[in-house]
Amino acid sequence: MPTITLTRSQARRFILAYHSLWPPRSLSGKKGILDYIRRVGCIQFDPLDMAGQNAELVLQSRVSDFQPGMLRELLYQDRQLLDGYDKNMAIYPIEDWPYFNRRRLAAQSELRSSEVVQAITPQVIEAIEARGPLSSLDLDFNQSVHWYWAPTRLARAALESLYFAGKLVIHRKIHTRKVYDLAQRHITASLQNQPDPNPTEAEYHDWYVLRRIGSMGLLWNRGSEGWLGVPAKSAQRTAVLKRLMEQSKVLEIAVEDFDVPLYMRTQDRALLDEVLNSYETTTRMAFIAPLDNLMWDRRLLEKFFGFYYRWEVYTPPARREYGYYVIPVLYGDRFVARFEPVRNKKNGMLTIKNWWWELGVNPTDEMIAALKECLECFSTFLNITQINLNGRTVNLAETGMLATQLAAIPPRSDHEITKC
Repeated sequence: MPTITLTRSQARRFILAYHSLWPPRSLSGKKGILDYIRRVGCIQFDPLDMAGQNAELVLQSRVSDFQPGMLRELLYQDRQLLDGYDKNMAIYPIEDWPYFNRRRLAAQSELRSSEVVQAITPQVIEAIEARGPLSSLDLDFNQSVHWYWAPTRLARAALESLYFAGKLVIHRKIHTRKVYDLAQRHITASLQNQPDPNPTEAEYHDWYVLRRIGSMGLLWNRGSEGWLGVPAKSAQRTAVLKRLMEQSKVLEIAVEDFDVPLYMRTQDRALLDEVLNSYETTTRMAFIAPLDNLMWDRRLLEKFFGFYYRWEVYTPPARREYGYYVIPVLYGDRFVARFEPVRNKKNGMLTIKNWWWELGVNPTDEMIAALKECLECFSTFLNITQINLNGRTVNLAETGMLATQLAAIPPRSDHEITKC
């Protein structure tokens, strides 16, 4: 199958359309949430909540009426989505459960290797059978054990081990605390008993590489966070990509100024053709989650958009270029700014600690109007009533004035960062 050649602008617009950001907030309701997550396979979960958790931020930029309660319903009432491990901790469609059989079997093997944890798992299961869903605070196993990131209570280690092994699922969350229940109570027997759809290691690698390309829309065979969780390393991926192209499941894409090819699922060719044959533009703005699927490969992002972004949560404060939790701002098909928000849930206020326009961005009246709309949508999503900037508080009725004030902040130079 011949290579498809794209300009960088065409590739940018395809990737935005693929991620339902051309234009932003083009989906609606729980159906929109499911449609997007089924398209990309998973969205990344992270518990930090400076102005919404990452999964919520991903969805608010795509789903016009998104509220966090919709996602909780899909996870813990409708059971159409599932908390699980894919690209780090993630949320994926429950119908994908059988495809992760290998991962759960590997977790069961790890569980057997931890004698102290394995010794109490029958008691944990019995407690949940008798008492219903439980969190680690409901279990009196207080011994400290070595765990993945740091020592933790034995109760937490046992619950997490059983969760990764597929014996438990997350019943609900109380803030960031997980409450677990038996998987058999929430996942149908037909799903639990379904054999692995990928019986061989090669088929599993093929499925996972194809899945991850689908998570991003376009992806290259270079080391990146985009491949995290995929068991196939670079050399193996080369063989996988060759097989997938021979099977007509993947297309090779050449983009101007790229020194390596990109790959796209064949099933997405219709969307690419639609983008290539359309002259539509968008003048809408969106605030993009730091761990958005679009942001997974920072080098690829920079190559597409000329936008350098690093998530600085784990960077020591003295070495941060911007701030602790900084959200990129997309306008049309380019990133024009970034800002550092902090929400106060008690008083219903969002503080914009800092706002930075990108070099060369001069906000127009059209961009200011898009910013006003975006601020209003973001405020509705966060359920806030006021926004604070430079010590001045404005009500939501004054978002036009706030957008004008933000537009007046001079863009950063090559060697400095302008702070509010």
